[in-house]
Amino acid sequence: MKIVLQRVAQASVRVGGKDVAAICRGLLVLFGAEKNDTEEKVIFLAEKTLNLRIFSDEKGKMNLSCLDISGEVLVVSQFTLAGDCSKGRRPGFDNAAPPDEARNLYQNFIHQVSRSGLKVASGEFGADMQVELINDGPVTFTLER
Repeated sequence: MKIVLQRVAQASVRVGGKDVAAICRGLLVLFGAEKNDTEEKVIFLAEKTLNLRIFSDEKGKMNLSCLDISGEVLVVSQFTLAGDCSKGRRPGFDNAAPPDEARNLYQNFIHQVSRSGLKVASGEFGADMQVELINDGPVTFTLER
């Protein structure tokens, strides 16, 4: 499982020209499921996402989590995170989880993050989406498990 976290001032998702989700200050989470990913990994990464101290405190130090600031979270499925670009010029996707499995992992991740009580929005699994964001910092991290 691979996740890209971006600290954002705002973010939104459009599908087919229609707005489907938007958040204010918080995290944009790009979620990629791989073969052999488990519910245990989902729980671990959801907790890590919520508790990672990447928001500035009053002294300007990254010392606060999304929970600490009552931030919002936008979760977007991103199949291409499972891409392997180590050979040739075209990414390989042999390591990507099958669609039904990936959808279940994605939905479970959203559920786990939602349990925090924060506002959680999501993109549309498997759709061609347009994602807009204002990256705050910029601050971007990758998480793997």
